[in-house]
Amino acid sequence: MLELFRKPTKANTPQPKRFIHSDQRGESYAADYLAANHYRIVTMGERDSAGELDIIAEDESTGTLVFVEVKTLHTQKTGNPPDRVDRSKQKRITHAALRYLKRKKLLDRKCRFDVIGIRWPKGSKEPTEVRHFISAFEASDDYQLFG
Repeated sequence: MLELFRKPTKANTPQPKRFIHSDQRGESYAADYLAANHYRIVTMGERDSAGELDIIAEDESTGTLVFVEVKTLHTQKTGNPPDRVDRSKQKRITHAALRYLKRKKLLDRKCRFDVIGIRWPKGSKEPTEVRHFISAFEASDDYQLFG
């Protein structure tokens, strides 16, 4: 797993949009962060019976389709965001990704699963930390179909 750590700056992260729900605020910020770092946002909040995919993006440098799970942390507790995406959550994300690929007839696309962790203390207008974990986990269980 490759981790990119960038302190949020105006150069690498556009200003977030305002949302009522804090998870939406984190997902919006993560999408802006990805767009500023050479990713094309395909869709956000993709839902079906298998679950929700926070962000689907294309890595413009490789053409890889990236399923991004966003974890917005509102406290200063220690720990890595990928650790908060347990095996059960990985399985749900993998299943939802496979269903998305089938629905869109994209089964031949190279894919990966990233996690973006955002530390955004309550009451703060901006996050204090953004961490992008590239290839944070592999496709899980029966859904290991990706190349």
